[in-house]
Amino acid sequence: MIEVRPLALAGVLEVVPPKFGDDRGYFSETYNREKLAAHGVDLEFVQDNQSYSARKGVLRGLHYQLPPRAQDKLVRVLKGRIFDVAVDIRRASPTFGRWVGVELSEAKWNQLLIPQGFAHGFVTLEEDTVVAYKVSDYYSPEHDRSIRYDDPDIGIEWPLEGIEVQLSRKDTEAPRLADAEVF
Repeated sequence: MIEVRPLALAGVLEVVPPKFGDDRGYFSETYNREKLAAHGVDLEFVQDNQSYSARKGVLRGLHYQLPPRAQDKLVRVLKGRIFDVAVDIRRASPTFGRWVGVELSEAKWNQLLIPQGFAHGFVTLEEDTVVAYKVSDYYSPEHDRSIRYDDPDIGIEWPLEGIEVQLSRKDTEAPRLADAEVF
C-alpha cells in the first residue's frame, strides 16, 4: 500500500510507493493516479523529466513556473541521494518564505510531491545521481523563474558541510525571494 506523509508545509507530501522484492530483484508501481487520489492528490502529470549529476554537490534550484504555467512536481531518485527542498512562494500564505526538506534516495524509495506555489531545489549528496520527476504542466521558458538557494531570508539548512557546491549560471544569477516574481 502506498504511504503518503504530510510534511511541515501544507500540500507538500512525502510519498513512498510499495516495493516488492525477491531473489531476482524488485517490482514497484512508482506512480498510480487513482491511489494518490484516494489520499486527496488528484493531479494529471503531462511531462516526465530526468537529470543526471556526475558530482556530489550539484545544486539545482530554487526553480518554479509562474501561472498560468505553474507546475506540481513529483520527484524521486533513481540512483544516488539528494536533499530535496520546497519553499512556499505564495505571498498571501501564512507560511510564505518557509521551507521544508527531505532526503530522497534510491535506498529509501521515497518521493516528494511539491504543489504549485512552491519553489523547488535539490543538492546531490552522492556522485552519479539520477533524479526523475513528473510535472503537471509543460516547460515554459517565459514562465520559468528561480530564487537564490542561499537567500538568508529563507535560511535553508542545506547539508553542505565538506561539499563544494556547483551551480548553473541561471542559479548563480537568481534573485532573492524579496526581489523575485512569485505567486
